[in-house]
Amino acid sequence: MLRHVVFVKFKAGVTAEQVEEVKKALGGLPGKIQEIKGWAFGPDVLRTERSVDFALVADFEDVEALKRYQVHPDHVPVLGLVRSVSELLQVADFYL
Repeated sequence: MLRHVVFVKFKAGVTAEQVEEVKKALGGLPGKIQEIKGWAFGPDVLRTERSVDFALVADFEDVEALKRYQVHPDHVPVLGLVRSVSELLQVADFYL
C-alpha cells in the first residue's frame, strides 16, 4: 500500500468559506475514483509555529494507481482548486 501525504499552507486571506469548498471537493473524490483505498483530510488543529494549515492522507495500491489518480478527470479540477488557495503544497509518498 502506498501512502500519499499532502501538506498545504494557504495563501494569506483565504476564507473559511474557501476552506469549506476545498473540504467539500475533496470529500467527493473517494466515491468517484476507484484507485483511492484510504482517504482522510482536514485543517490543522494545533496551529503551532511548525504547523501547516491543512493535510490530506490517501492510500493507493501502488505507484501506478497513484499516477492514475493524479490524472483522473475528477481529481484534476479539485487539484486546481487546492492550488488556487495554496501558498505552498508539499507531498510525500511512501510504502506502508
